Amino acid sequence: MNIRVFQKGFNYSQDGTGNRLILHLQGCNMHCPWCSNPEGMPMDGVILTEKEWLNESCCPKGAVKDGELDRQVCDLCEEKSCIRNRRQKGIRLSCQEYSVEELVRECEAAKPMFFDGGGVTLTGGEISMQFEAVKELLRKLGDKGIHRAIECNGSHPRMEELIPYVDQWIMDVKHYDEEKHREWIGVSNQWTVRNLERVSELHGDVLIRVPLIPGFNDSREDAEGFAGLFKEKIRGEHTRVEFLIYHEYGKGKWEQCGWEYRMKPGRIAPGVQELFENTLKENGIACVRT
Repeated sequence: MNIRVFQKGFNYSQDGTGNRLILHLQGCNMHCPWCSNPEGMPMDGVILTEKEWLNESCCPKGAVKDGELDRQVCDLCEEKSCIRNRRQKGIRLSCQEYSVEELVRECEAAKPMFFDGGGVTLTGGEISMQFEAVKELLRKLGDKGIHRAIECNGSHPRMEELIPYVDQWIMDVKHYDEEKHREWIGVSNQWTVRNLERVSELHGDVLIRVPLIPGFNDSREDAEGFAGLFKEKIRGEHTRVEFLIYHEYGKGKWEQCGWEYRMKPGRIAPGVQELFENTLKENGIACVRT
């Protein structure tokens, strides 16, 4: 069983406790226009370009002219020799494929780095797009005594099956209103809301993350909307909520993928994060900042 991964690396306490190996899995069913990892959206990956290294020698089919990649040529090319047979910086495929066993061995070798309660975090993209392989990977990591965290959007109907194999559960909730969620992101939030309720009831360590996005979910009315949703759906004191401030760090990646970054210039006003936190706290909901 194989898993497609588009990025690997360590960070400390941002995506789970302690120092962790973070595996970004390819594929996502949501299309957030602010995504900081857009290369992780397509299941088959996407061709990325590096302007500094992009020249005519990168493609034997002549797809590069005047420092630009003609992606129509790429779409018609079946060989894809530029990414299959060459090691180069100008053009590359966003992801690589590994067997579950390969990833387990790599994670086990990294054990000395898992200090302060660290371990492995699976994030995305969206991990549930490779559901069966992820379930197998989490099970085998547990067999090796490795602490397991996931970061997901909670939209998979079978998400509850992963609960026994996850030590720390991080889930994004992007909006409380289904219509607005569908309008901006392209899919319903119904399964996310259902899984929010179920996971918060059954799992002992849950962090709900809400990205605060200008014009999407950053108003005082939105603060009340999230408070109402979480007050109704969150079960137990072991579930906490964190609000994340919008940034444009992923804008350059959209350009590398050959896509337009559609977010209008904007920022979250000072005090908005505190407003949301205080609104939730007034409704008995615990908030944190990691």
